Amino acid sequence: MTKVLLITGDAAEDLEVMYPYQRLLEEGYEVDIAAPTQKKLQFVVHDFTDGFDTYTEKLGRTWPSDVAFADVDPTEYAALVIPGGRAPEFLRNNPDCQRLVRHFAETNKPIAALCHGPLILAAAGVLHDRTASSYPALEPDVIAAGGNWIDSPDNIDGNLITGRAWPDHPQWMRAFMEVLRKSAPPAGQ
Repeated sequence: MTKVLLITGDAAEDLEVMYPYQRLLEEGYEVDIAAPTQKKLQFVVHDFTDGFDTYTEKLGRTWPSDVAFADVDPTEYAALVIPGGRAPEFLRNNPDCQRLVRHFAETNKPIAALCHGPLILAAAGVLHDRTASSYPALEPDVIAAGGNWIDSPDNIDGNLITGRAWPDHPQWMRAFMEVLRKSAPPAGQ
């Protein structure tokens, strides 16, 4: 079965992990969730509340990771998914996380990143001269990493497919699935 790697950690946006995870399974891909360690992860839900200048955070689902970053052999995977939430703020500093991202970028395998996920791409040094969308507050981070920021629900730049946040799921995942199916169709198709 064709495998996809999803990298995440505690405080990842619940919907941004579960939607692509289940969508890829539905399509016939095997999905492994990698995190700093193999453990039960605590996801969160971000939402907007009247009177707040930014989003609020509530506890979401818990879900087990399948493998620790250090134990992942990226050559076993056809594509990479990077959800957002707060997790990318600390995951971007993990050398094994950066190693994984660089592998997918250097081998031109599809990479889907959403919301705060491009923080990891920036830290791994793979946004230079690339166009990427993200949560709008990350525009300065994408630019500081040498990239071009675009306000898009489904930006495709070669193997890199990015979107702004979970409301973009339909467009973002449609674009990612189109790129993924061309480079690595699910087993049996």
